[in-house]
Amino acid sequence: MSDVSELPSKEANLLKGHEGGVLAARFNGDGNYCLSCGKDRTIRLWNPHRGIHIKTYKSHGREVRDVHVTQDNSKLVSCGGDRQVFYWDVATGRVIRKFRGHGSEVNAVKFNEYASVVVSAGYDQSLRAWDCRSHSTEPIQIIDTFSDSVMSVCLTKTEIIAGSVDGTVRTFDIRIGREISDNLGHPVNCISMSNDGNCILASCLDSTLRLLDRTTGELLQEYKGHICKSYKLDCCLTNTDAHVAGGSEDGYIYFWDLVDASVLSRFRAHSSVVTSVSYHPTDNCMISASVDGTIKVWKT
Repeated sequence: MSDVSELPSKEANLLKGHEGGVLAARFNGDGNYCLSCGKDRTIRLWNPHRGIHIKTYKSHGREVRDVHVTQDNSKLVSCGGDRQVFYWDVATGRVIRKFRGHGSEVNAVKFNEYASVVVSAGYDQSLRAWDCRSHSTEPIQIIDTFSDSVMSVCLTKTEIIAGSVDGTVRTFDIRIGREISDNLGHPVNCISMSNDGNCILASCLDSTLRLLDRTTGELLQEYKGHICKSYKLDCCLTNTDAHVAGGSEDGYIYFWDLVDASVLSRFRAHSSVVTSVSYHPTDNCMISASVDGTIKVWKT
């Protein structure tokens, strides 16, 4: 049984500044900074450990749904309701390029590990890959085998993995052009990968998180207790892969034991839906974001 005291549940900082709901908050690669985005059409850069707002990025015409930063912290990518994917210079706050082509809202974006390619997931039932180094605004690849909105995407060195409202988690091997589809039978609104790369955690709209073996697609475990019926809610594993964390539509954050799926900790984190959770890469620290407009930093 895991020690619950090592799980972050004490509010260490409150990050305020967004006007309206925060739709995502993410640590950067080393965990020293975090980025958030939301209904107010802005992206914000913070030092969460000192509770300081550093910079605001404004250019989107509608709500910003997702944001990701490169490992070297020099570039970021964002997407949202204006159907565009924006590629930014972090230091200057300038938009380097706008990738257009999605026919509807864009739900999620990720850089590959070399920061040369961005993959976006759209409400138009497609994944699109964009070359950051080329000046072409056309995607280098379009994957449109989904039968409903694509909500979430993860990348490995050789694969694109995505979760869709059509109930599937699909893995595309870029080298050999092979697709593997695992049908979970319920709309998937978020996926995240374990730190060891062996598992995929999928949040489904039947208020269940499902853990899948990444190579076989086998369902390893299910995590319940939270409410997830109508919102896109993030889920993640802690940095040791020992626990699963997720938000709930009633403002709670849940921690489960990875192996036996017991609820180890649950606490009221926000006054409204917890849209996002992001775990620090090395420390016992987590950030959460909410429709209530706040981002909170949690420590042990």
